[in-house]
Amino acid sequence: MAACPQIHENEEYHKRLNEDSLMHTPEFVIKPRSHTVWEKQCVRLHCTISGWPEPRVVWYKNNVSIDPMAKPGKYKVESSYSVHSLEINKCDFDDTAQYRVSAMNSKGETSAFASVVVKTPCLEYGVKFETHIVEKFGVSFGREGETLSFGCSVIIYPSLQRFQPEIEWYRDDKLLVQSKWVQMHWSGDRATLTLSHLNKEDEGLYTLRVITKSGFETHSAYVFVRDADAEVAGAPGAPLDVQSLDANKDYVIVTWKQPAVDGGSPILGYFVDRCEVGMTHWFQCNDTPVKFARFPVTGLVEGRSYVFRVRAVNKAGMSHPSRVSEPVAAMDPADRTRKEITIVQLNMILKGVVPGRPRDLSVIEATKNYVVLSWKPPGDKGHEGVMYYVEKCVSGTDSWQRVNTEIPVKSPRFALFDLAEGKSYRFRVRCCNSAGVGEPSEPTEATTVGDKLDIPSAPGRVVPTRNTDTSVVVSWEASRAAKELVGYYIESSIAGRNTWEPCNNKPVKGTRFICHGLTTEESYVFRVRAVNAAGISDFSQESEAIKVKAAIASPTPPYGITVLECVRDSMVLAWKQPTFIGGADITGYFIDYREVIGGVPGKWHEANIKSVSERAYRVSELKENMLYQFQVRAANMAGVGIPSLPSETFKCEEWTIAVPGPPHDLQVQEVRKDSLVLLWKAPVYQGRDPVNGYYIDIKEAEADFEMWRGVNEKATNKTFMKVCIHDLKEGESYVFRVRAQNKAGVGKASDPTEPVEAVTKPGTAEIVVNVDDDGVISLNFECSNLTADSKFVWSKNYKEMTEPERMTLETKGSKSKAIFKTPSEEDLGIYSCFVTHTDGASASYTLSEETLKELLKISHDHKFPIIPLKTELAVELLEKGRVRFWLQAEKISANGKIEYVFNDNVIHQGEMNFDKNTGVIEMFMESLGKEDEGTFTFQLQDGKATNQSSLVLIGDVFKQLQKESEFQKKEWIRKQGPHFVEYLGYEVTPECCVRLKCKVANMKKDSVALWYKDGREIKVNEKLDFSEGVLTLEITQISKKDAGIYEVVLKDDRGKDTSTLNLTDQGNSRKVIQKYYYYYKTHSRIKSGVVGEQLWLQISEPTEKDKGKYAIEFFDGKGGLRRTVELAGQGEETHDHIQYNMLQTLLSAAFIILRLRLNRARVAGGLPDVVTIQEGKSLNLTCNIWGDPVPEVTWLKNEREMVSNDHYILKFESGKFASFTITCVNTSDSGKYSILVKNKYGTESGDFTVSVFLPDEEPGKKKK
Repeated sequence: MAACPQIHENEEYHKRLNEDSLMHTPEFVIKPRSHTVWEKQCVRLHCTISGWPEPRVVWYKNNVSIDPMAKPGKYKVESSYSVHSLEINKCDFDDTAQYRVSAMNSKGETSAFASVVVKTPCLEYGVKFETHIVEKFGVSFGREGETLSFGCSVIIYPSLQRFQPEIEWYRDDKLLVQSKWVQMHWSGDRATLTLSHLNKEDEGLYTLRVITKSGFETHSAYVFVRDADAEVAGAPGAPLDVQSLDANKDYVIVTWKQPAVDGGSPILGYFVDRCEVGMTHWFQCNDTPVKFARFPVTGLVEGRSYVFRVRAVNKAGMSHPSRVSEPVAAMDPADRTRKEITIVQLNMILKGVVPGRPRDLSVIEATKNYVVLSWKPPGDKGHEGVMYYVEKCVSGTDSWQRVNTEIPVKSPRFALFDLAEGKSYRFRVRCCNSAGVGEPSEPTEATTVGDKLDIPSAPGRVVPTRNTDTSVVVSWEASRAAKELVGYYIESSIAGRNTWEPCNNKPVKGTRFICHGLTTEESYVFRVRAVNAAGISDFSQESEAIKVKAAIASPTPPYGITVLECVRDSMVLAWKQPTFIGGADITGYFIDYREVIGGVPGKWHEANIKSVSERAYRVSELKENMLYQFQVRAANMAGVGIPSLPSETFKCEEWTIAVPGPPHDLQVQEVRKDSLVLLWKAPVYQGRDPVNGYYIDIKEAEADFEMWRGVNEKATNKTFMKVCIHDLKEGESYVFRVRAQNKAGVGKASDPTEPVEAVTKPGTAEIVVNVDDDGVISLNFECSNLTADSKFVWSKNYKEMTEPERMTLETKGSKSKAIFKTPSEEDLGIYSCFVTHTDGASASYTLSEETLKELLKISHDHKFPIIPLKTELAVELLEKGRVRFWLQAEKISANGKIEYVFNDNVIHQGEMNFDKNTGVIEMFMESLGKEDEGTFTFQLQDGKATNQSSLVLIGDVFKQLQKESEFQKKEWIRKQGPHFVEYLGYEVTPECCVRLKCKVANMKKDSVALWYKDGREIKVNEKLDFSEGVLTLEITQISKKDAGIYEVVLKDDRGKDTSTLNLTDQGNSRKVIQKYYYYYKTHSRIKSGVVGEQLWLQISEPTEKDKGKYAIEFFDGKGGLRRTVELAGQGEETHDHIQYNMLQTLLSAAFIILRLRLNRARVAGGLPDVVTIQEGKSLNLTCNIWGDPVPEVTWLKNEREMVSNDHYILKFESGKFASFTITCVNTSDSGKYSILVKNKYGTESGDFTVSVFLPDEEPGKKKK
């Protein structure tokens, strides 16, 4: 007891001396154990944990932390010194789970597990669970850094809430636990696994195991992880699977696996980084890259925990760092607490026994960087523990040096560093304790410092075999010289390209691997490399090329054998196709039969030696009234499958019934949510009369037999029918059957089809009819889920077209088309396409007579396309008398071409424009000559599309246009100098003066205006005036001597313009002036004026002399108007009143008549009398219209009013110009045409005749 104070003081001293050296990760002294209890019982889990600093303890249930406050009274958590416990009160079935206790301090974390199973007495016995895994996850592909989730749905029967299955996930047969990289979730009916921040360590075969008390079910699939994109192009992939081995108090040996991708250049080596737990700074451990995939990290602080990572480097640059290793503490593996050491030392002081020699010393690992020694403790070591000193000497000498001179090691394993590479050494070990140092062990054999492990040899022959549509099984011969093999890397390349891609990024240890993610129908070659810590071997030889497609197997058995006809010595059998045909088309069937006598089947006999392709066969040479059973085998290129189950027992006796037998070989195509197409074959047994129709029945797949109901009330005479039932429930499954009838009645129903789900599958396509640019009509069908052996089968009226005479069948990839050669009424019908080796991909298209007509019209338009026009060819006059011919196309491309044709001759000269943006095409002519009379045509071409428009300019139309052009040209020339805007005219002022005036423009300072009368310049004593562009000459007291021809001449250096006014006896204005002046001058009592639209004349104080005949005359340049009235006396007052009214009425009427004549609607000219034009050309006529107000214009053909449309284009522009256009003239356009103009002052019409002749006729001559 006297030693106790000494021990305590020693312990406190060491704590103060090196407090950090006592810190260590938590350790379980006593782990919790599992329990099985009955329902309503309590269970207590407890454990003992050591660690410094004192660890924090958390309890978990199925990886979910337990909060006692969340369910008060349910859980009780206690901690007393180093003992920790979890108590669960009143257990029920939901408490069945895996419980985990986690202890964590600043040095690290550790966990221990225990299971609790709660049994229910009443359900423990007699319950058997059935487990089904559905919606299974498949092969998955991810990339480093991504998150990947996958899972399965689980169905357990019976479903008991209190009984939940145990869900386990495995990777490469290793159980996974919850971590920051792996998250597992169970929702009650679905198990999900989530891999966060993928790394290549996550690649492997994942297995879900669902465990119940009745057993377990599993599902597995491979997960591939590709390298992340390198930060530097050409850099290698990251290393993987970094682990810490041989951890000691001042060093750790780190190992890793080389990456499969080297970036295109050899990997020069690897850099190892370390980071202390709880810190973020990474420290590079080696200055130069190491090639060996193991490296000793030294310089660690005892008692501290570290994590490690590795980076690969080649000449292009550095890779991404690997995933960090698990934390590891730097301490002696055999280290114990200070108290134990003190007690042992105290005991040794008391005992005092020197240990013996260590045993079985050997070099277990030797590289150029380090050597690892291992040995066994001595047999005679006393009652206290021992420690060891390691010694070395160079081979050939006897000079031993102690390696660990200061502190002896406690574990029987030691690594030596700083050895000279290439030298040979021997090693030995001594034991020591408090009593002294023992004798050395036997020395090792000479060991040369250097890498003892060689790179493995290349693997042998590589053999690929078919597996699925996207995978190939690759097997190879193992490397012959391969020590400490880590695994193999497999690469693939499309044959002939020499572009290699890794198939796996994590080495596989076997010699067989399934390479996924390949392209269907593509040919690949493969090669393999072996890997160990020393490096990666050379590549094996390339394999033979193999095409990726599903492996072929023999088909499963046919089923549903029935009898279609029976006579005295033969029976016709039918059966259904196997559910799985083995990945290849079925080449035929073999039928066997056997007799059944007294219920005992006999020996099987072959009914056919040569296979039959149809699913119906007549078995001959049978015995009448005997009983038989049959079986059928299917064959494909892989071989003959196993036979079907024996059929029912059938009796061979002749059928004599009157009604027909059952139809057979029912098939379902074109399944949609509300329709499908049912096909069948006619009965083999017709009955007494031929079959004349069929009835189709339907019922829900799970419904009773009594639920069969008819689809068609009237029998169909075809062997196919589209079933459109709008009350089908989407997603419901249905079955169908067919019954045949003849005159005797309806026969036996066929066997029902397999259940068909009324649903439109995703990606379902329909047949699309297309007319290409060449006018070729085709039916097109595309299938997105083709397999390598899929074929497109085209049918007309559901009869396969193997070599159709009227169509051409083409298939490229996933698309197929049926091209009509010469479409006609012979091609009417239902066209369908079915794709074999799919899930029923099919569709149909009905070509009706109406549809065919529409397609033929579209085909004609595509063969002979027309460029649409907005406006036909038209003509207009521009300034200077220029003539513009133009039209506008609705749409024309930049490659469009135009030809300008006059009288069938192409015009190459002149100004021609083509605006490709607006489609306006125009041609300009400076003037029109006699040689320009004829037909103008614009011919358009844009690829295959063409069009043309013509304009006929002949006869009066041409002359009028030519005259207007010449006039416009002269007018333009005239207006270049001083010119008249309004020509010379006259007016009478209120002072009874006659004023001659005109309006001029474009005058300059040096411009002069000269007045002439009868050719003589008017002298200056006349009153001349010029202001505001108006030139006037005023004549006062006009008389007969002022009669003459007045002329004004404007001139300067730019030109001259003249205007003339005739005031003679022949002139139309002089008489009005004379008459007005005469009465005004002679009878001063007479006055006149204008009120509104009335002229008035007033005679003041009339006398006998005022009696007589009064007259008024008007002239408009074309004709005159004269009105008279006689004035006679009839009393003073009455006389004045009446005579005044009479004169007023006279003058008013005369003025109105004048207005009617001047302003009435008129056709001013421009229309020919007769137009003769060739069929197919375009006709365009234009005329001038006059009238105030603007007249209404109406066009007539054969006395019937016309309406403007695409054929007849009628226009009235600016209130002056009316145009008439006929596009593409035909013979029906011949006839009499009229234009009718009308306003409130009158109506006028213009007539012309159009005569259309055929191209092979001459105008004016009859065809013989």
